[in-house]
Amino acid sequence: MITIRLRRDGHVQASLDPARERVIAPDHLGFGQSAAPSVEEFDYSFDKLTEITLELLDTLGLDRFALYIQDYGAPIGLRIASRNPERITALITQSGNAYLEGFTPFWEVLFAHASDRVTHEPAVRKLLQADATHWQYTHGVPADRLESISPDTWTLDQAYLDRPGNKEIQLQLFHDYKNNLDGYPAFQEYFRTHQPPTLITWGQNDEIFAADGAKAYLRDLPEAELHLLDAGHFALETHGTEITDLIRDFLGRKVG
Repeated sequence: MITIRLRRDGHVQASLDPARERVIAPDHLGFGQSAAPSVEEFDYSFDKLTEITLELLDTLGLDRFALYIQDYGAPIGLRIASRNPERITALITQSGNAYLEGFTPFWEVLFAHASDRVTHEPAVRKLLQADATHWQYTHGVPADRLESISPDTWTLDQAYLDRPGNKEIQLQLFHDYKNNLDGYPAFQEYFRTHQPPTLITWGQNDEIFAADGAKAYLRDLPEAELHLLDAGHFALETHGTEITDLIRDFLGRKVG
């Protein structure tokens, strides 16, 4: 059994039984230890990141796999799933949005930037600063779990963001994000038609992708298993043990 987890920064906190499962977590271009060509050298878009990820899957010979999606991994992973439904054994989504209901006020400036980059770029650049990166990891986290988050998480993310040219990469992906919404009808049709076994483990306090986005999956996937956790956007940082147990149980029952 192969579980591929696609997350914005490529971190892996949860580990499954190596005798039964493997976790493959690619760093996308511009993130982590992957190459980061400049925006002049590479067309940063979610379509292109999907294309590269599919090439990786084919190169590794992965024909069937469960797909773990989070944040940017959702529009990439759901493009893959909806275009290749025969390859997907199960979906696990954690703040992996596929419905308009999931968008919060956090996105207002980003969607404004998508329509008018010149006017709104200064405000959007603030989302790439250290205090905003720290907030992404700590918002919505119960006080008694804050100390469980390693400062290395936001420190490492910020170090990658501060590399020369990387903020321009992020701005380009921010600008392209609006195009993911055009794919939502196809994603939802995939859910309705193919009914992939789906586990939803979502931070109920997420102020980036709200819990309404988690609940919306049930409209098209009534048999999906929904777990709202007392967590924020990066729920694995504080609830990794709980989520790992949910995944093991789910995959054991649904995929075997």
